[in-house]
Amino acid sequence: MLDLPFTSIIESEISVRSFLLCTLTSLILGIISAFGAMIKNNKNKSMALTLTLLPAITQTVIMMVNGNIGAGVAVMGTFSLVRYRSNPGTASEILVIFFSMSIGLMTGMGYIWLAAIYTIIILAVYILLNVFGFGVERTHGKELKVTIPEGLNYTSIFDDIFEKYTKSYRLLRVRTTNMGSLYQLYYHIELIDEAQEKEMLDEIRCRNGNLDIICGMTPQTPGTL
Repeated sequence: MLDLPFTSIIESEISVRSFLLCTLTSLILGIISAFGAMIKNNKNKSMALTLTLLPAITQTVIMMVNGNIGAGVAVMGTFSLVRYRSNPGTASEILVIFFSMSIGLMTGMGYIWLAAIYTIIILAVYILLNVFGFGVERTHGKELKVTIPEGLNYTSIFDDIFEKYTKSYRLLRVRTTNMGSLYQLYYHIELIDEAQEKEMLDEIRCRNGNLDIICGMTPQTPGTL
């Protein structure tokens, strides 16, 4: 009984029954993996459809080469050409794509119970890591852009204000604009109290001559491999 998950249902030749059973298992596990991958992630219709159908597609290819894993992977390699007709994915998207393909590889070789156990384990770990924010930077701070006249010394003009309202601050870059008559200063700041953001901007506004000030969340770059 304990050997059941590690036993293939496919014998020497593929029957209609075994094909339908493997395909149904692939689709069910594909739907489960799609739901799991979307938890705590941006919803994406194209990714959801891919994760749902890719196991069944991979499984069919493996079954059509009679369970020869080497030939199956070689045939599936031709599908990699599709990559050049789409934008590169993030590291997380590539991960779940490989996860979905591995389900199809297992069901294609007839190990439907092993595929089910594998799906449950990997999805459980994946969801737990997402829910608990594993690897997520706890504080992203804010990006502050301040425009000042060319006559002001930008190196330390706002230091006293930042020391009053922020935990940390860093001047990221300086840019000239308006034919060199203005400077745009880009800072990364972490506020002590979000409720005091207006007071800080008011003090900066008084010092920079009421020129443009923009304060917003730091743009997050998607993780890629």
